[in-house]
Amino acid sequence: MHGDGVRVQMCVTSPPYFGLRSYLQDDHPDKHLEIGREVTARAYIRNLVEIFRAVREVLADDGTLWIVIGDTYAATRTWQAPSTRGGPKHAAAQQGAGGMRTGDGLKPKDMMGIPWELAFALRRDGWYLRQDIVWAKPNPMPESVSDRCTRSHEYLFLLTKNRRYYFDQDAIREPSADSRGPGNTRPVSASPGECVSSSNANLHGSLHKTGARSTRNSRDVWTIASKPFRGGHFAVFPVTLVTPCVLAGSRIGDTVLDPFMGSGTTAVAALRLQRHFIGCKLNRSFIDLQHLH
Repeated sequence: MHGDGVRVQMCVTSPPYFGLRSYLQDDHPDKHLEIGREVTARAYIRNLVEIFRAVREVLADDGTLWIVIGDTYAATRTWQAPSTRGGPKHAAAQQGAGGMRTGDGLKPKDMMGIPWELAFALRRDGWYLRQDIVWAKPNPMPESVSDRCTRSHEYLFLLTKNRRYYFDQDAIREPSADSRGPGNTRPVSASPGECVSSSNANLHGSLHKTGARSTRNSRDVWTIASKPFRGGHFAVFPVTLVTPCVLAGSRIGDTVLDPFMGSGTTAVAALRLQRHFIGCKLNRSFIDLQHLH
């Protein structure tokens, strides 16, 4: 990734999860570049740090980086690509990194701690680790396990290039827990993570007349349902998860980057919000799937 004078205001992305599946055919010329198929988690983290180092080079001085990533478990079974009918990668990643080595002190059935390993590695590389946001999914994929709870969340990390950065808190304010205004009215669409503001009511639901104290700063647990994708690319995070990131991290007319654009979810959110978009990918066949959003 080379800047060539290009500056992006923010990056929103979800890297391929470690040990989940391959998106390229075995004879693809870029097969050796595929992220997520490394032998060890340490190599996977190292490769991601290098990629986000390149992102930092093209990021504005007041820019932000938002990363959606889930954890997985060490396993020893033979790896197979999960069925695309089973849901997005955000569920499949929780089943286990089959076929991956259990080095780095990992034992079979260990939770690998990938999200925080990545967050700390990026912090060591110079990023400011500003916040972990929990993406709570009310409709998680079921898991056939009997010795732990079904996982129903992933992490959304907010990192910044510098100490001071652009962040529009007002754009993602959420309804207060019990805010009532004139006429005893109250806001609708009051789920955590759903943003309500006068300028974005058409995107996030409407806000009835509730007075000046009807909203509060957005909390760090966003309850947003995952949605299946009708195409062949099952590594999809919902537009409703990306939208508040774009609203908070950029202005109308700014440029949003996704170095792992997949089926184009970030592009859809950015363009809907009147931002420009730049995306990168290895598998060009997924470009045709973007119209299915």
